Amino acid sequence: MEFNKEESGILKALEKNELALESPTIAELKAIKAAAENTFRKDRRVTLRLYEHDFQGIQKKAMEMGIPYQTLISGLIHQYVEGEL
Repeated sequence: MEFNKEESGILKALEKNELALESPTIAELKAIKAAAENTFRKDRRVTLRLYEHDFQGIQKKAMEMGIPYQTLISGLIHQYVEGEL
């Protein structure tokens, strides 16, 4: 795995015990929990037709990532909607 400059700096600081880690506050924990619950709550079912080649490619990528292909598709759609793709 390759790290960018920021990630490498964080890793080096952590290895040298130069990085002080703080525990999240109760409010931060509640916000994190709420975000996680919303992330995994899926309340809409859709039917989608794909080209066989695309479907096989998605299945292959999902297998390489160790996740179900439905999760990969859902994640890609979410990233697109959020403007991350």
